[in-house]
Amino acid sequence: MTDAVIFDCDGVLVDTELISNTVLAGLLSDAGLPTTLELCLRDYRGRSLTSVMELAERRHGAALPADIPERYYDAVEARFALELEPIAGVVAALAAIDLPMCVASSGPHRKMAVTLRATGLWERFEGAIFSATEVARGKPAPDLFLYAARAMGFEPARTAVVEDSVPGVQAARAAGMRALAYAGDVDARLLRAAGGEVFDDMAQLPGLLGCAAVHRA
Repeated sequence: MTDAVIFDCDGVLVDTELISNTVLAGLLSDAGLPTTLELCLRDYRGRSLTSVMELAERRHGAALPADIPERYYDAVEARFALELEPIAGVVAALAAIDLPMCVASSGPHRKMAVTLRATGLWERFEGAIFSATEVARGKPAPDLFLYAARAMGFEPARTAVVEDSVPGVQAARAAGMRALAYAGDVDARLLRAAGGEVFDDMAQLPGLLGCAAVHRA
């Protein structure tokens, strides 16, 4: 049985990944570490920016400019305000899910405040939003999801996490939670290998959670 749901934010609620990773690839390349959009999506997706910078500096073999995170957030927030949309079908799916829910993301609160407000989802989750900046270890460690569950009063074994990245699925499974893996633009085989129950249409989500199905117009 599933009694509660924890949603990742980027790539699950809001369609940020292409924008975010395009900006990140440009900043890393400009700093002397040639980085493609494809590499960002493959290796950095689902991780906190702190973790991303640590991985990037190991690849670079030297420190990268300390202002990259600030420049990154400034750039993506400006684009989000103009371009961002909810993930296709997620608004209807949320309306059909009659379970307690919250958001737990690798991104900071600053970023989620922008993305959730820009897509009209802030009011639905206000007061139930958690960031990896609040825990010692980001995904794939289970810290964030366990922290969110504890704060919300969710029992991990009866909680489902909706994710779209391999580190996120790994974190959910490490927390003892069910991992529902949205394969909107991610290789379903990788998500399944990480332990995710893969689906590719948000209209399927309520049914997977034991709620009424979404009726398409």
